[in-house]
Amino acid sequence: MAVFTAVTEAQLAQWLRHYDLGEVVEFRGITSGIENSNFFLTTTGGEYVLTIFEKLTDRQLPFYLDLMRHLAAHRVPVPDPVLRDDGALFGMLHGKPAAIVTKLEGAPQLAPGVEHCVEVGQMLARMHLAGRDFAHHQPNLRSLPWWEETVPTLLPFVDDAQRSLLTSELAHQHAFFASADYAAMPGGPCHCDLFRDNALFADAAPGTGHHVRLGGFFDFYFAGCDKWLFDVAVTVNDWCVDLPTGRLDDARVDALLRAYQTVRPFTPEENRHWSDMLRAGAYRFWVSRLYDFHLPRAAELLTPHDPGHFERILRERLQGVALPGIHTSCN
Repeated sequence: MAVFTAVTEAQLAQWLRHYDLGEVVEFRGITSGIENSNFFLTTTGGEYVLTIFEKLTDRQLPFYLDLMRHLAAHRVPVPDPVLRDDGALFGMLHGKPAAIVTKLEGAPQLAPGVEHCVEVGQMLARMHLAGRDFAHHQPNLRSLPWWEETVPTLLPFVDDAQRSLLTSELAHQHAFFASADYAAMPGGPCHCDLFRDNALFADAAPGTGHHVRLGGFFDFYFAGCDKWLFDVAVTVNDWCVDLPTGRLDDARVDALLRAYQTVRPFTPEENRHWSDMLRAGAYRFWVSRLYDFHLPRAAELLTPHDPGHFERILRERLQGVALPGIHTSCN
């Protein structure tokens, strides 16, 4: 979430005429993220987030907005798109699709503990199951076909060791994706980018006995239909990692996976390929960060993420990672 497209107060006022949100109290850009232009919007009617989509087209956007509405209707805490006065989920601003969604309660927890991982694991599984009857299908646009298209453009920018790892891991993932076990894994709508800065935590209600409360998941604009295990792997690679080294923290991994599997146990195929999917999750973000670093777009507020972080994570995952001893389904 950065600011690639600036919006003046006059432009905002004109655009908001299509919404019943009251008067503008505050409007400011959000500096984190790398894909869209995002703004916090406070009106007399409440708190919202306005997003201008820099890459997604008006044909692609309904999948993401409809998915959020579907999940919100199934009591999964996610931003709920606000309808315009004509019933549409988005409009055009500066010639680009733009939408307003409700703002979730809470703040990111950038140093998560076991208790945060429990909340995330349970809600991620609930989200996966809630998406089973979602009517629309769109593949994860940053999966294997995108890797195969993008990696050749990166090879001139990397050293020999990185070039070797990029090509060898791409070959490994190509074989994994073509396997019968991969085909048998369950899947559906996935967040595909559930990092610790894409979830919010609020104070727990008094008397509940809980120390933390998940406010919800947001930033669904990398979402797509994929294997659920890929979504879990992406999440574990961020929530359960030691940031300086890329190593997994066993206590957080165990907490997140146990919590997830109280809602949806893994299948035998998922158990067998946990290590492969952790590698896939790391590879996806190493490739995208290399791309953003070496082939950046101009933005008013943008700091590219360090691609070396996910290179370290991928090299760690190449050592192999076993699942904790968790009871799983044989269905």
